Amino acid sequence: MDNKLISKSFLWMFVGLLVTFLTGFGVSQNETMLINIYTNSLYIILAIVELVLVVFLSARLYKMQKSTARICFLLYSFVSGLTFSSIFVVYQLTSILYIFLIAALVFLVFGLIGYFTNLDLTKFGSFLLMALLATIICVIINLFVKSTQFDLIITIVSLLIFIGFTAYDVQKIKNTFSTELEDNLSIYFALNLYLDYINIFLNLLNLFGSSKD
Repeated sequence: MDNKLISKSFLWMFVGLLVTFLTGFGVSQNETMLINIYTNSLYIILAIVELVLVVFLSARLYKMQKSTARICFLLYSFVSGLTFSSIFVVYQLTSILYIFLIAALVFLVFGLIGYFTNLDLTKFGSFLLMALLATIICVIINLFVKSTQFDLIITIVSLLIFIGFTAYDVQKIKNTFSTELEDNLSIYFALNLYLDYINIFLNLLNLFGSSKD
């Protein structure tokens, strides 16, 4: 068990979340930037950039310099903040903060379960990944079907998947013994935890958030 790796991973996760939320809130206060992002193809470009950065970080983890890994993670957090800005337009700020705290509590509880449980969670990794891929396919299908009930089911299933990933990822960090790649590994795990938390938050916001309408 490497407590230093765990602390570094959570620290960078927190930094990434801070960058994302501050960026999203800042953009939401600028009408011109919102129009530029959501009324043309820029949003799609940003989404593609996010995907490219995740793939690049994962594929080049063992070869890139630690400074490059950190810059890529911070850049990803910033770009995510640009696409994240819409929630500050759609939902009430008090509701966002309330759901943020609930998501943090859920994340903490299942992170602790992953850390302290004696159950080997690695065998659930493939199941969670397959469930996530199936959920993504369902999301794409529902873009055409536009079923409110189907969307509710997808949201609940997605929430459960990322709750499971939270416990899985924390246990994975706990069982990883880092060497000279500790800094890069901390960024990689921070990205995983970041994605777990963000998705838990967004799904809870979709379920319980209060809109401005």
